[in-house]
This record gives sequence, structure tokens and C-alpha cells, in this order.
Amino acid sequence: MYQVQDWAEVHRLFSREGWSKAEVAEKLGMSRNTVSRLLTLSEPPSYQRPGSGSLLDPFKTSIAAMLDQNPKVPATVMLERLRREGFRGQITILRDWLAEVRPSFVQARSFQRTTYLPGELGQADWWQLGISVPVGKGAWREVFGLVATLPHSAAHAAVFTFSKQVSDFAPALLGCVQRLGGVPEGMVVDRDSAIVIPHSRPPRLHLELAVLFGELRMRAVILRPRHPQGKGQGERTIGYLETSFLPLRTFASVEDLQAQHDRWAGEVAFQRHHRRVGAKVADAWAVERGFLHPLPKTLPDVDRRLEVRVAKDGFVRVADVDYSVPPGLGGRRVGVALSWNEVVISLEGQVISRHRRSYVPADVVLAPAHARALRQARQAAGRLQTADVVVSQPDLSTYDRLLGVDR
Repeated sequence: MYQVQDWAEVHRLFSREGWSKAEVAEKLGMSRNTVSRLLTLSEPPSYQRPGSGSLLDPFKTSIAAMLDQNPKVPATVMLERLRREGFRGQITILRDWLAEVRPSFVQARSFQRTTYLPGELGQADWWQLGISVPVGKGAWREVFGLVATLPHSAAHAAVFTFSKQVSDFAPALLGCVQRLGGVPEGMVVDRDSAIVIPHSRPPRLHLELAVLFGELRMRAVILRPRHPQGKGQGERTIGYLETSFLPLRTFASVEDLQAQHDRWAGEVAFQRHHRRVGAKVADAWAVERGFLHPLPKTLPDVDRRLEVRVAKDGFVRVADVDYSVPPGLGGRRVGVALSWNEVVISLEGQVISRHRRSYVPADVVLAPAHARALRQARQAAGRLQTADVVVSQPDLSTYDRLLGVDR
């Protein structure tokens, strides 16, 4: 009975790496018939526990230790060791058990040492947390996370956003590689519409992301459709986060969520011993960071750039929120730079307004200086409409003296 990991690795090597069935069989220590049978399965095989009461049950821990030391140790050698520990069963029982568990140990060894070299590859995937956090004024927003992993060391980073758009992926990915301490040679991504241009043949990154990958000198590895096993480490990391980080936690804001995760990652996730890696994650990550490419001295600009028209009332609308500008610009077109926490508005290259970004739906963000100027302009317009304008009378004798007129 082969496990889900065997099915996933056979499909990955055959479909993604382009290995032949014979090469896959030799690599994973299984027959070509088994490889062919696993390739015909569109769904992973279901796991079935062996029946209870086997003579081998008390010795399975010892078997696992021997396989971990040498996945290809012969059954005869293993039987000799088990006899010394008191095993009285026949070699047939041992061979049946080894046929079931040995491939996973062979796979783990090749997965760690061959498939993922340090700094060779990262995996990025969206995580839908299923929770919402307050954003102010009684409003709440659903939260998403971009999770990037380094499969060699099992180190991960996560950056949280309020949507899964192109403008979110770019800064989130940059934030992840900053937290990971460098840039891997390649990053595995799926064909999410926030990453890849829909229906493009061959698949192509959105222009903004192509620029980001180019500036980071990082290769994009775009998976073929319906091929989740291609980013298995990322999927397992998200599962780990859902079971080990989220339970029993509350978050006052998305900033609080980010801070809690980053603190937990350093204190818990990176301190755990990872079985596949064979070491503590923090130790393996310290080694892998030496193989990562350094970030550019000047970080890529990942702000979203827009051009919008100022409304008659002196506001510009960006992402469903109105932001104020100085009065008198109604109808003018202005440039907007939209980052995670700031909105910068410019006119002809000069910054005219700067606001903290709001995520409250239909919010109105009004700078105090703009409010005073708008109030004064409206008061002046009202006085003109009612002819309530005070004009001082000039002293005409001043002009007489200047002209030398004697009255």
C-alpha cells in the first residue's frame, strides 16, 4: 500500500520534472508497474491502517529508525537486528511492512538532498484564513495571507492583506523574501489570476509582477493547471499554520495579526524539529540563507500607480475611499501612488496630498488643512452669492496729494 506522498512524488517527477517511468521507479525504489498504476490515479490513494495485533507492532519504531539511517537496508539485515530485540515473527511479515513504508523513507531522503538544494527554490501560495479583523469605524474586513516557503529548510514567511489582487501580491511577495533573508533562484506559483494573465498561452506573469521578478533576479516557475502537488511544501505549511497558529487567537487589527504571526514564527515554528529536514528549522534556515541571493540595495517599487480625476467637491476616489486634496482642483487629473498604508497624490510631479490609507468601505479621509480651506472657500462663495461683501471706501485725498491737486 503506497501513501499519498508516493503518489504526489511520482506525479511530480513524471509530469513536472519530465522523468521517465524507469527513472522514477529507480529513484523511489518501486517497480515500473507501481509507477504506472500511481500515474493512472487522478486522486491520491487512501490510507489504510494495518490490522491490530501484528507481531511487528512493538518493533515498528526500531524499523523506522533503521530506515531513517539507511532507507535501502535489506529485510534480511533488518530481521537479524530485530531478532536481537525479541521479534519472533517471520520475514514475510517484515517484507510486507517494508513494501508499504520503505518508499516514503526513500522519497524523504531524495526530496531533501536532491530535489531541493539550499536556495534553489521557494513556493508562494495564497492562504484564505477564513477570519475578519476590525479596520475602524465599526467595519471589518476579511483577511488573506501570502505564504512563501523555502522547501530545503522548511522556513516560511507570511504577509497579510485584505484582497488577493495583483497590487496585493507584489508587495506581499517582497515582504516575504525580506523576512526570509534573501531571494531564492526560483519561486513556484500557480495560475491564480492575481499572478498569471488569464488564458495566456504560454502562461505569463502580469506586467507588474514580471518587473518585480526581474528586479529580484528570480525565476518564476508557473505550475500547470490542477497540479497542487507541485507546491506541496507550501500546502503543508499552510496546513501547519491553520492548526498551530490560528486556534484560540484574536486579532485587534491586521497589523496585530502580522505582529503575532512574526513573533510566533520566530519563537515556535522555527524552533521545531522538522522530520524531513532532519534538524531544527532555524538551524537549517541559517544554512540556507547563505545560499540565497541578496535583496537589491534599492528595493523594487511595488506601489500601485493610478491616474484619477478630482471631483468637484475636492476629493479623489481610490479603492472605494474618498481622499481630500487642496480646493480649486476640481476636474484636474492627478497621479496616485497606493501602498499598503499610505496614499500619495501628485499633480504634475509635485506631491499635493498625503494620507494614511483607509480600508473602511465608503470612508471619507479629510486632512484638517483641506477642511479649513474648503470651509473658507464655501464661506466666501456664500458671501458672494448674497452680496454680503464688505468693501472699504478708499481715501481719495491720497490721489489728490500724489497729483498735486489743491482743493
